[in-house]
Amino acid sequence: MTRILVLLAHPSIETSRVNHALFSAAATHEQVTSVDLYKQYPDFNIDVVAEQARLLDHDIVIFLFPTFWYSTPALLKEWQDKVLEYGFAYGSSGDKLHGKKLLCVTSAGSPISAYQHAESSDLIIRDLLLPLERMAKDTGFNFVEPLVLYGARTAVEENRLQPHVDQFMTRIESLLLTPNV
Repeated sequence: MTRILVLLAHPSIETSRVNHALFSAAATHEQVTSVDLYKQYPDFNIDVVAEQARLLDHDIVIFLFPTFWYSTPALLKEWQDKVLEYGFAYGSSGDKLHGKKLLCVTSAGSPISAYQHAESSDLIIRDLLLPLERMAKDTGFNFVEPLVLYGARTAVEENRLQPHVDQFMTRIESLLLTPNV
């Protein structure tokens, strides 16, 4: 059975509406293991061996996080720096993640217009996610088209929270139907 690991990186999940709802919905899926990194590692002292074992036990990894100042929360970067080490995730014998899928799901407080280049309609969010895409390539992950949920700050008031959750759960089901390569 295909297993999905959802790694939530939100420093104040109790104040989040969108990420909290997505994380809660994913946790109800029988093929999903949900981990709140800030709850597990409030001091940033990451258990590298345990996290690597988690990765080995799953076929699909989802990074769930808010976009803060055009970047990921600090703990997600720290997690990558510690867990995706030489000999495990990259290097001559670092092939443990090869063929696994990586999906980045991020919420952005501002509307989509805030993430467009002034001179074109191209979205800069792909530029912002480029470090994660490069990390995926360098570690053997198959990088899946990211899911970006814009306007998270007003999602509840504008009745977009449930559609966001539905979209996320549909992506999970889609990932489960597509074989890893």
